[in-house]
Amino acid sequence: MDMHNETSHESEASSQALAEPIRVLLLDDHPENLLLRSTILRKYGYLTETATTVEEANQLLDEIDIAVLDYHLGAGKFGTDVAEKLRQVRPEVPIIILSATLERRFGGPEDMHLLKGYSSIDDLVSALRSFEAKRRGKPVVVDAREFFYSRINMAVGDDVVLEILDADGNWQYVNETSARLHECPRDWFLGRNMFDEMPDLASDWRDILRTVAVTRETYIDRTYRGLLNLPRKGEAWVWNVLAFPITLHTNETGVVLTARILERKTTL
Repeated sequence: MDMHNETSHESEASSQALAEPIRVLLLDDHPENLLLRSTILRKYGYLTETATTVEEANQLLDEIDIAVLDYHLGAGKFGTDVAEKLRQVRPEVPIIILSATLERRFGGPEDMHLLKGYSSIDDLVSALRSFEAKRRGKPVVVDAREFFYSRINMAVGDDVVLEILDADGNWQYVNETSARLHECPRDWFLGRNMFDEMPDLASDWRDILRTVAVTRETYIDRTYRGLLNLPRKGEAWVWNVLAFPITLHTNETGVVLTARILERKTTL
């Protein structure tokens, strides 16, 4: 009987803990940003702890459930300084990185990355809800690959064919423009090898991709040489193909392939 009551009390305590509001750490060196985000998140039912410096944030690590860290801080400081310590002392706490750039060296595959200028407050709230569900015992998958690469696509533009591959030519990401060009759904590409699926590609492209990945050099091609199976529509325009290196979500070096239509100019 006593054992039953003890178990019942533990269950009630657990339920109460799960019902408590989520405590969010907000780190930003601009107080006006902290005030805005804190006000919005409180409207969504979150409790917020704010910090403008790495030192202030480090003092709050034991009091939070989720961390939202601005990447670029003043005086040569970075949100990753806090993220690294948080990973050591409380590795179970999810981290959301806010950055105005597409630098992939911050954070890790387990973190969310929101790109300022493209991500909205809805993106932040969705990320928080996802992590909140995990805290309350529901499974959640943080797809850093899709999230990060989709931000690259936003920056490049939907009028560009975009494909991201590893050094061996295995697709990591394609945008909708590329998928429509190949007449396949986007999820069909992931993990497949471009050279196996497209045997008509010019054979030297395999060496080109590996060279870009290994030497981290950029390759530009305006001759129609079979890459991406790009269609020809006449002599009025050409495809401008650009291949440049990128650090993948696996921390290995991969290749970004972009192709854009350029109007053919009369040359001397």
